[in-house]
Amino acid sequence: MSRPPFPPFTEETAVRKIRAAEDGWNGRDPAKVALAYTPDSKWRNRSEFITGRSEIEAFLTRKWEKELAYRLVKELWAFTDNRIAVRFAYEWHDAKGDWCRSYGNENWEFDEAGLMQTRHASINDLQISEADRKFHWPQGRRPDDHPGLTELGL
Repeated sequence: MSRPPFPPFTEETAVRKIRAAEDGWNGRDPAKVALAYTPDSKWRNRSEFITGRSEIEAFLTRKWEKELAYRLVKELWAFTDNRIAVRFAYEWHDAKGDWCRSYGNENWEFDEAGLMQTRHASINDLQISEADRKFHWPQGRRPDDHPGLTELGL
């Protein structure tokens, strides 16, 4: 199994890899998203440590059961060889309808087949009002003409 583009990354291929990850996460299908990672992928997500596709799938299932109306934007920060650094923001609401914007940074490392073998994510949450939301596209893939984080001042 492989997942292009493959390392070593250029700026163009790093941006394509990031958009593919964003699209996958916005699709909110835990089993499909987990396939982008090596079978023994290691994660740190906030204070949670996760290993392997089955744990990734279980984590994402729990995440999207709690984080409703999830919409994510990722942006390239830096890249080299088989690593990419990403900054991101996503908006979601809980079961009570309270909105939140979560900001963070991820460091990714890929194997030669283009599968992510390591993911370190640092994330902070900010409660927002519904009126402060910036991500309003229909659930799923962010439209190509929707502004990115820099354009939105995030």
